[in-house]
Amino acid sequence: MSEAVRPVPFRQFVLKVHSRCNLACTYCYVYEGPDQSWRERPVRVAERTMRRTAERIAEHVAAHGLRSIRIDLHGGEPLLAGPAALIAYAQTVRDALPHHCSAAVSVQTNGTLLTADILKRLSAAGITVGLSLDGGSAHLNRRRIDRAGRSSWPSVRRAAGLLADAPASYGGILCTIDVDTGPGEIYRSLVALGPPSLDFLLPYGNWTEPPPGIGPFAGPACRAARPVPYGHWLAHVFDLWWDTPSGHPPVQVRLFGEIVALLLGAASRTETVGLSPLAVVVIDTDGSIQRIDSLKTAYAGAPDLEMDIFRNDFEDALHHPHTVAAQMRGLATLCDSCRSCPVVGVCGGGRYTDRYVHGAGFDHPSVYCADLEYLIRHIGDRLQHAVREERAHSE
Repeated sequence: MSEAVRPVPFRQFVLKVHSRCNLACTYCYVYEGPDQSWRERPVRVAERTMRRTAERIAEHVAAHGLRSIRIDLHGGEPLLAGPAALIAYAQTVRDALPHHCSAAVSVQTNGTLLTADILKRLSAAGITVGLSLDGGSAHLNRRRIDRAGRSSWPSVRRAAGLLADAPASYGGILCTIDVDTGPGEIYRSLVALGPPSLDFLLPYGNWTEPPPGIGPFAGPACRAARPVPYGHWLAHVFDLWWDTPSGHPPVQVRLFGEIVALLLGAASRTETVGLSPLAVVVIDTDGSIQRIDSLKTAYAGAPDLEMDIFRNDFEDALHHPHTVAAQMRGLATLCDSCRSCPVVGVCGGGRYTDRYVHGAGFDHPSVYCADLEYLIRHIGDRLQHAVREERAHSE
């Protein structure tokens, strides 16, 4: 294998702790999407699976001399497993790692089960807590309901308050964009909750099942005269973020920070934009080794590598053709339309998942192609204007 396509070792391990959820969010790709494999998984991860996963991670770390890794405890809703299971999984991995490698451990939760005692126990175990919600009010979280149709907001508001009082343990907020809701309203309401960072997530979709506001596949001319509802939405939020008054440092917004860094010549660190290879792997509650969860939106079985931690190590997964294909994110791996796009170095073709067309695979532009181009150009214009102003002031 040539240097150009040598796999990049996994540095992010998404460990499923619980395969069920106590909410029924209307847009959830795990439980509402075409891949229903969660029904066949164990509800909880077993201790035996935890131990073997930790051993496999330690082998991978040692083989590649990694100095640090990221462990994300996920579900379903991971807190359904209870804090003891989360702490045990984190400690099992840390105990197995070589002494030269550290692990940053986080749990991503919907917040409904978080209590002061649970937060205290997770914090003492060195586990940060990320919160998933759609805004800072009951109305903005109307899509995040329980199985009886009741709002999750009262519990989530309590969780947000607990995390705001424990900044060292607050991993930030993940918000899935709803273009039917005002961007300013959502941004301001989230900032008011005091998170250290925000991560705005484009709804998972593809050309076969497009997100709200985006029409059917238009072939190579996908950027031509297409509406850009998500581009406009994000550009509005970017302006609010960029124009934060001096003396009030803006909250970190990962998507914006990544695009700004790419425009300034840095490498990407996320699958959403840029051409850097993916270095993430998922281990489900049964020990199966999988690709990124978002592939569940394409078709049943899309994330499967047909491997598990009992029969395979992560070197097997790293050299699997699907992993190699996902990591080869250079220009040569993109479709003709993407390669000819002037912002491809920043966009990177968008998320791999969002390029899918039923019966024709992933060799297409992102379903958010036009939106990403609009946003990138908008941010580039703001950067250029800031540079010109800085030069004028310095003369």
